[in-house]
Amino acid sequence: MKAIISFLTALFLVSLAPNFSSGKAQAAELVMMEQAGCAWCKRWHAEIGVAYPKTAEGRLAPLRQVDIHAPWPADLKDIQVDRYTPTFVLVENGKELGRLRGYAGDDFFWPLLAEMLANAGIQPSN
Repeated sequence: MKAIISFLTALFLVSLAPNFSSGKAQAAELVMMEQAGCAWCKRWHAEIGVAYPKTAEGRLAPLRQVDIHAPWPADLKDIQVDRYTPTFVLVENGKELGRLRGYAGDDFFWPLLAEMLANAGIQPSN
């Protein structure tokens, strides 16, 4: 039941999320470093993962999931692997624009993601 309430809360927050626009946005992606057995990764997927691609943030920086124990993708060679999961890295053209370690719930994720996007120069549209 708590998962359903958290999911509905996430959907509500998503509906309030601002629209973002930037010329850089199309090349950005949000890389999620994860590993099997990660309880916080599982919680993120339950609370955020389903809604994320439907959000303005998800359209600006589509999610890419990477297992930290699998061979590291060649196009992410300049992105340092983090052993703490989940770790979210905002990447554009192979360069790291921002990093968010951990997941403390949807009330923290959305504002921190918005801050990371803003710091990368991806601003809400007026």
